[in-house]
Amino acid sequence: QVQLVESGGGLVQPGGSLRLSCVASRSINNIYMAWYRQPPGKQRELVGSISSAGSTAFADSVKGRFTISRDNAKNTMTLQMNSLKPEDTAVYRCYALVFARAYWGQGTQVTVSS
Repeated sequence: QVQLVESGGGLVQPGGSLRLSCVASRSINNIYMAWYRQPPGKQRELVGSISSAGSTAFADSVKGRFTISRDNAKNTMTLQMNSLKPEDTAVYRCYALVFARAYWGQGTQVTVSS
């Protein structure tokens, strides 16, 4: 069993930045992890991911603005979001694949509005 807890969401103006964290209850060394989001009234979508080897990939809508990193010593994955747009408003959830089992965090709200 792996528990994932997100934090760092909030209200920010367009063009601003936020940093989201996902803390796992156990080691996240060498596993696949990702960030998903669900805008209001829309389907869940993949934002970006980090592979077991550390390679990152992002949706076209956030390329060049978002980055993902992993701190294995702190069991933490981070999503750095820059140049935020109103369309980035969503509930953001972290995901981990551990021994072929999927785990989800509860989500944190990000609202981008002036």
